[in-house]
Amino acid sequence: MEYHSSNILLLTTNSFAPIQQDAFLILLMCLLLFFSFSIAGSEVAFFSLSFKDIQNLKTKQNKTLKRIVNLLEDPKKLLTSMLIANSFINICIILIANILINDLFVFDQINIPGFEFIVKVVAVTLLLLFFGEILPKVMATQNNIRFAQDFGGIIQVVYFIFSWPSSIMVKYTNVIESKLAKKNFGATYSMEELDHAIDLTTSPNQQENEKKILKGIVKFGNISVKQIMKTRLDVYGVEEAIEFNELLDHIKEYNYSRFPVFKEDLDSIVGMIHTKDVLPHIDEPANYKWELLIRPAFFVHEQKMIEDLLKDFQSKRIHFAIVVDEFGGTSGIITLEDILEEIVGDIKDEFDEEESMIKKIDEFHYIVEGKTTINDLCNYIETSTNYFDSVKGESDTVAGLFLELAGEFPMVQQVVKYKQFSFTVMEIQKNRIQKIQLIINPQPVITTENV
Repeated sequence: MEYHSSNILLLTTNSFAPIQQDAFLILLMCLLLFFSFSIAGSEVAFFSLSFKDIQNLKTKQNKTLKRIVNLLEDPKKLLTSMLIANSFINICIILIANILINDLFVFDQINIPGFEFIVKVVAVTLLLLFFGEILPKVMATQNNIRFAQDFGGIIQVVYFIFSWPSSIMVKYTNVIESKLAKKNFGATYSMEELDHAIDLTTSPNQQENEKKILKGIVKFGNISVKQIMKTRLDVYGVEEAIEFNELLDHIKEYNYSRFPVFKEDLDSIVGMIHTKDVLPHIDEPANYKWELLIRPAFFVHEQKMIEDLLKDFQSKRIHFAIVVDEFGGTSGIITLEDILEEIVGDIKDEFDEEESMIKKIDEFHYIVEGKTTINDLCNYIETSTNYFDSVKGESDTVAGLFLELAGEFPMVQQVVKYKQFSFTVMEIQKNRIQKIQLIINPQPVITTENV
């Protein structure tokens, strides 16, 4: 009797072992399908983000959104890590599915050639297609930022685990890519190549202004507010506490159609005052409450793209915006005219100064205003707009470029050199570089020197 009981116990234990194994495999497969779902969807979510989306995410303080930007700093390595991880997971799913199908179904009694193979292929294909391709990629396409935000933690772990093999694969991929590039394969073009194409395809009879408009349209979608705004030092505002006669004097002095109104300083802007709103009241006494004429101000972030800002201007029927930085401080102002000038070139009115911000002395010597943008200088001297990208840091103006090269605040007549360019400070006012002399040397000068 004791021997018989032992046999029953052994039989029961052996019968439960396959069930426990299958349950574990099913659980493992569900987990792997979830990871396949996450990685496949994230691949679409991360790499469908436009340049505007990424610039917008950079302005956010949310950690999950910052993680997206950080992961996209090396897109090739990120994509390779995802592909390696997804391939590894899919292979595991195929092997586990093969074991489960063998345990759950009996094919010995079916004498149809290849039936077992067909069932396994169809079952695994449908499983991977639905959970590893169709469902995640459809969801990621509908809301790419939300998907990347929700599954960014998993992708960060994947990126860390597969960092080493992906680095090796990217290295050899770059070698192959460089060899293919020499054979003129590929269909992507840089801004400089597009500019050159416009120069080649336009007829000689076309005016230079027409070419500039075409080039402006090409670059329009990649320009941020910060690149073209008038900086804080060039902003003329009026304090809310001044008398009405002081406001009139301010308007007569600067001849602007709109002024920001601030309380104490420019970081506390309370609204806008339009000159046309003041005109009907010019005969009012000095104590007239002109604050009633203040209109609400429109605020935009400095990383906003001007293409989007133009749409906002059109929909809100306004021409003026206050630009703020990530801390909420006033960075500058931007107008509809500033945006249009990026396409059609400078628009001069009766109050604009005729003096150009860049004065050409001869072929190799120029006098440049410190507030001139680096892009405008490069266009003027017919140099690639990304020529100074490696040394300009976060600067957008020639004065900022000089400070980056010098590494300190300069004195008048101080010189810095970068390759064939020599920059000399000509004038400084109130800790601001006003004018710089640019000399283009025929022979490149590699070193950077402070005199």
